[in-house]
Amino acid sequence: MGFITVAADSIASAHQSLKQPVDIVLLDLKLPGGNGLSLLDEIQTRHPSAVIIFMTAYATVDSAVEALRIGAGDYLSKPFTLEDLSSTLERAAERRTFDFEARALRERLRSGRGQGQVIGRSPGIEKLYRILSKVAFTTHPVLILGEPGTGKATVARAIHLNGPHAAEPFVTIDCTTLTPGSIEARLFGAPQQPASLTQPGTLFLDEVAGLPLDLQARLARALEARSFPSGQGAVQAPLAARVLASSSRDLQHLVETGQFRKDLFYRLNIVNLRLPPLRERKEDIPMLIAQIAHQLHGDTSYTIAPDALHLLLGYDWPGNVQELKHALERALALTSGPVLHLGDFPTQLQNAERELRLAASQGPANEAPTLTVEVRSIADMEKQAILSTLRQLNGDKLTAARLLGIGKTTLYRKLKEYGVTDDDLRDTA
Repeated sequence: MGFITVAADSIASAHQSLKQPVDIVLLDLKLPGGNGLSLLDEIQTRHPSAVIIFMTAYATVDSAVEALRIGAGDYLSKPFTLEDLSSTLERAAERRTFDFEARALRERLRSGRGQGQVIGRSPGIEKLYRILSKVAFTTHPVLILGEPGTGKATVARAIHLNGPHAAEPFVTIDCTTLTPGSIEARLFGAPQQPASLTQPGTLFLDEVAGLPLDLQARLARALEARSFPSGQGAVQAPLAARVLASSSRDLQHLVETGQFRKDLFYRLNIVNLRLPPLRERKEDIPMLIAQIAHQLHGDTSYTIAPDALHLLLGYDWPGNVQELKHALERALALTSGPVLHLGDFPTQLQNAERELRLAASQGPANEAPTLTVEVRSIADMEKQAILSTLRQLNGDKLTAARLLGIGKTTLYRKLKEYGVTDDDLRDTA
């Protein structure tokens, strides 16, 4: 089967064997010198990502459950056939590969701006990275939930770009702005228009709650059968696209009130990702500002004045990341110099700042929370993002440039400006 194998016929020889790299362990529960379970702690400490397969001739339901509970990836009951062993090892190898790819993707996402421009270090975004890194390599539907402006389309694109079909098309259907006829034609095809569901790649149904009920029924049937009538008699068109969907509305409530079909909800909700609103991840705002400024102007030489930065960190952002982007775009367009002042930002933010000052002036009972503001330029935020990415990648400049969305020449120029050497980029954590 192509595995490199090392045999250990006792507890003593197992200790020696476990000193080398191990991906999969076939562990007998009865070994000369002791019980195989006594090796479990050593395996999990030395090789935390290894898949452990328990083997025993004394199998019971209780022992199988206990083995799985304490860390087994699978379980083989003696005597077993070669076919049993082969299929078990294949599953273990697939799981090992999947886990490795998921961890690598999670680190790529955490290390910088990643494919798809998902960014942040807050607990909510860390949780998003963990789930996204696993679903990116699958083909089942994913439902992306969150308030308007939280970046649902960005996450959908990140799932596509970080998956195995990144080179294939990413097609978006906006279910709130297109007419029912246009949606039907794009989903299921029309004369001279192929069905999006039958095309390789990813199909993203943005704000799927806006899909008419009759099209919901057809889509649910197509997802269930993995095909649908092609319009040519009994010929079935097979589904080829991976389906992602988003909603800023409570789909569970819409199901209960008859406004969304239950069968489609369950077909789409195999896995769901819930995006945190910006007010719950304010620690990500400096990183987001650096990213947005780079996207809009390619220039990060601006500095944000203390009063403006205080407001950006204290404001609740009802429009979430999209509102932050619009606010920064306006400020960059109106500023007359390298410093972004409070007056450069939209009126609603300036009004919010006045309300904060008014609340603070009314006494301790209504005192606004005090924010400790470290005044940093956008260029400094960009520098920290670049250096953090490189250190986590142990100095791999080509990968860092790709993840950060900048050219390698630009990256080398930035490092020369910073006076950073290769030794400075080693991750010593």
